[in-house]
Amino acid sequence: MCRGGNMTIAFVTGGTGFLGGRLIKMLVNRGWQVRALHRSPGDAAKLAALGAVPVPGDLDSVEALTRGIGDAEVVFHAAALFKLWGSAEAFERANVDGTRNVLAAAKARGVKRFVQIGAGAVVMGEGKPMLGVNEDAPQTFPKWAPYTASKGRAQQLVLAADDPSGMRTAIILPPMIWGAGMPMIRETIHNVNAGRFRWPGGGKSLMSTAHVENVCHAALLAAESATGGRAYFVTDGRDRNLREVMGTLLATQGVDPGNRSAPLGVAWFMATVMEALWRTFRLRGEPPLTRQMLRLVGYDFTMSDRRARDELGYAPVVTWEQGVEEMRAGALRP
Repeated sequence: MCRGGNMTIAFVTGGTGFLGGRLIKMLVNRGWQVRALHRSPGDAAKLAALGAVPVPGDLDSVEALTRGIGDAEVVFHAAALFKLWGSAEAFERANVDGTRNVLAAAKARGVKRFVQIGAGAVVMGEGKPMLGVNEDAPQTFPKWAPYTASKGRAQQLVLAADDPSGMRTAIILPPMIWGAGMPMIRETIHNVNAGRFRWPGGGKSLMSTAHVENVCHAALLAAESATGGRAYFVTDGRDRNLREVMGTLLATQGVDPGNRSAPLGVAWFMATVMEALWRTFRLRGEPPLTRQMLRLVGYDFTMSDRRARDELGYAPVVTWEQGVEEMRAGALRP
């Protein structure tokens, strides 16, 4: 894209989010014109500050999405409901129905490339070690993990929409996305300060990570690829254990999580009980522990990004050390 002096026009959903905002900056810096979906005047101002053209709309409206896409050649669908607790209906509406609507609008507008930010966790099932997983691993749709189940169904829609004679599609599948401004760091700090933080299984589980800039870079490569109908795992290139990852990221904010841990079996039982209590009594807020959360961080889960390297020419553009230093420089202030 952006070849021969022609400016490529992109339409981005989720542009006010952690990843979407970085993606817009990267696109603008590379000379793309960006149109970005928004639902409020405040969001419009944020998008304009990033260099995007704000367009009003909502994932529930194909008509608004079609109007918003306009003459864009590429769609980057980064919007998603990402929580570790919530009703299956809410996740289905935002992540599955929303994706279906964006696909329909993109097809109606004759979009050439459609790239969605998915979730590497779509292949996670019951708690068990999974090391060096590739994209051929079967998807799972556990009822106790409505977020990952809905992302899996959205992925199926995107890959099925690939058309060699029309719109080509691709899915970027990151593990834990991190970097300066990552939303989960505030919640983790809050749990540490409240004395609720424990290392599941001692924090020994191996995990892959992906800096937000690396995920955005992979999405751009997928948009420029000549192939379609493919899913790509993306990582930082080196796996670490949970204690090293979260301990280092918390340290950039001057926070020590301590050494308290909880056996995985006990934590899983507690999470199951807490979920039942929250559902039965309709308690406010979110349970402090859920099975979905434990599955993401408590068991070994590493992935191979060989396909992205071989087919897209992917390689990380930000190292672990560079990302950590950026977080340290922008440490949260009390």
